[in-house]
Amino acid sequence: MHTVKIPIRTKTLFGLGTAAENICLYSFSFLVMLYYNQVLGLPATLAGLGPTIALIVDAVTDPLVGSWSDRLRNKKWGRRHPFMLTAPIPAALSFYMIFSPPAGLETTELFLWLICFSVLLHLFMTLFFVPHLAFGGEMSKDYHERSTIMSYNNFGGYIGAASAHWFGLTFFFYATAEQANGLLKLEAYQDFGLVASVVVVICLYISAWFTRDRIPTLSQPAESTEPFSMPALFTDLKQALQNPNYMYLLLGLLLLSVTIGMRASFNNYMNLYFWELVSDQIRWFIIGSVSGYIAGFLLTFYIQKRFDKRASIVIATLGYGVFDALPVCLRMLGLFPENGSDKLFPSILVCHALGSASLSVLNISVMSALADIADENAAKFGVRQEGILYAARAFFAKADRAIGTLIAGIVLDLISFPAKAIPGQVDANVVMWLGIMDSPATIIPALLAALLYSGYRINHGKHKAFTLTK
Repeated sequence: MHTVKIPIRTKTLFGLGTAAENICLYSFSFLVMLYYNQVLGLPATLAGLGPTIALIVDAVTDPLVGSWSDRLRNKKWGRRHPFMLTAPIPAALSFYMIFSPPAGLETTELFLWLICFSVLLHLFMTLFFVPHLAFGGEMSKDYHERSTIMSYNNFGGYIGAASAHWFGLTFFFYATAEQANGLLKLEAYQDFGLVASVVVVICLYISAWFTRDRIPTLSQPAESTEPFSMPALFTDLKQALQNPNYMYLLLGLLLLSVTIGMRASFNNYMNLYFWELVSDQIRWFIIGSVSGYIAGFLLTFYIQKRFDKRASIVIATLGYGVFDALPVCLRMLGLFPENGSDKLFPSILVCHALGSASLSVLNISVMSALADIADENAAKFGVRQEGILYAARAFFAKADRAIGTLIAGIVLDLISFPAKAIPGQVDANVVMWLGIMDSPATIIPALLAALLYSGYRINHGKHKAFTLTK
């Protein structure tokens, strides 16, 4: 089968959309719980429950948007671009409002503000994110070329997250004479929210507008395809869930996302209170992240050529599960540098880079595998289902990350972690329990996820067989 190469310009613009998405979503994950709990004083359970509710609502709407975009018939704008062009402004506005609650709100009012704009942010990002991923999955039918496309998607996402991290900590959350830990500065959050919102809306529109030239090359729904409806949605879901390969990916994700959600929620707490780092140090973690992500971006194609996608997914899951937890595990065994040591930060950075590389390979491989599953389902059912397949995956990921976030908030209250705490002045037993729940406890679901991922069975030969016979 002749491979049609997708222009680098198109893949770059596709990745730019993911970069903008991740500026929003990474910043939300990285900052919101710490901001509402440690800066504004909202109880940790409520600070975790707000994002949890938003993620659950978001998860429920993912399959709706996926099925809707699969079934949309629009010859001028295609199936995906109407959604991608509608979402940017309301998404950016919602992001800004999250970091700009009015002064003087009581606990209940602050909690409702958090819920309202968190839900709106995730709803509008779903309108962009799900069709955008489906668009990437259907740009090429080639087994290896789509891995390259998803590498740009993955790399763009990491560049977005890295930019938000670096520029945020450098230009907004920097240390001052009054506050050595810039992440605890109240006034920095609104300024960051405003600048990030403007950048996000510009990048989302550029990505959507300048990839519209691909619309004529993409599949349209068959003439016999029913318009979107709730019965049609359930039909799409039933067909998708009948695929054993898809179920193995979903069940693996079910467990892995709990790990991701807990680690993301604990991240700033670990840096500030367990490792006792300051914001000027924390910003340099992005070096490890970017190094790992670039390594994954460059190596995934070659790893898959050598070992295929299943082995890539399993090994990468094991790597992510272990490497990110290694510093705490070694500290508990007395084998890791003490806080304040010159060796501490570089040691954490190396482990973080290895975990990031593993997660990069994992994300690229899974996204590419989903496009292969779409081909398999097209051969079986005669319909293209990229939207519903990526959306149902996103449903599982977000629902489980919501569970992980909620667990993190509950854990902080159960171990009596204080609100508005001062680094270095939190009880040592409380800090140790924080480390246990962040690292050793989260290895277990990651290991079980790797076991489930091993059930995936599509390889290059099988993919070629069902694409030629459909």
